[in-house]
Amino acid sequence: MTRENITDILCIGCQKGSTSWLHSVLSTHPGTHVFPNIDPVTSTNKEAHFWDWNHKRGVDWYRTLMAPEDPALKSMDFTPEYAFLNDVQIAECKALNPGARVIYILRDPLARAVSAIRMHMLWRFGKDHAEPLHMDDTFRFFLTAARLTQHGDYLRNLTAWRRHYPDLTVLNYEDFHTDREGSVRRIFADLDLDIEAANQQRLKKLMGSRVWESAKFPIDRPVLMFLQGLTWRFRQETQAELGMRFAEGERLLAD
Repeated sequence: MTRENITDILCIGCQKGSTSWLHSVLSTHPGTHVFPNIDPVTSTNKEAHFWDWNHKRGVDWYRTLMAPEDPALKSMDFTPEYAFLNDVQIAECKALNPGARVIYILRDPLARAVSAIRMHMLWRFGKDHAEPLHMDDTFRFFLTAARLTQHGDYLRNLTAWRRHYPDLTVLNYEDFHTDREGSVRRIFADLDLDIEAANQQRLKKLMGSRVWESAKFPIDRPVLMFLQGLTWRFRQETQAELGMRFAEGERLLAD
């Protein structure tokens, strides 16, 4: 059997948008394939990072990494950094994966930025860190390292990807909390996967949990308001162009 795509299911983000959770959910289905973890070349068995870390290894490397033993299985690459690829890179992705289904999860821009900053705090300070994040050089370091503008510019990213994948699936992260079962059923159906064929024990456990949640490190109010200003345009554009509304950021500001 000749495979049409190197990767059949691509999730391009957003980072801190439950991509790990969704990857685990889809991996409960016997019709999906998870590539082997070869850390640090890949990030676990979820993120192949071909277009940002590993392009120098060549297309044959990517094809070998993603290839399932049974060519009928759907291979998955959930790399959030793909969201802000340039047009040349996305065109190459389309050439290699012409029939791939592309998923883009959008999260409240402020909440996503806060979660990303907290992830970087965890990496640097460890889980027991208790000092609030201030408006200082440490925050400015995290601001750059987290690439908040690139990850958060949803409309730019979506427009770039839709030029090549006009049927791209856009999801609201908050639906995983307000209508988790309905959202998951729609995703399975959209990917032509029968949810009843999934491992129901594993799926049930995942439906009641999160795979990854950033530690809630304290953040000073001025830092929060700076991030609100930084992400305001992304929120407005997403609402105006996509009709997508978010509530998570408002709750952060109200705390």
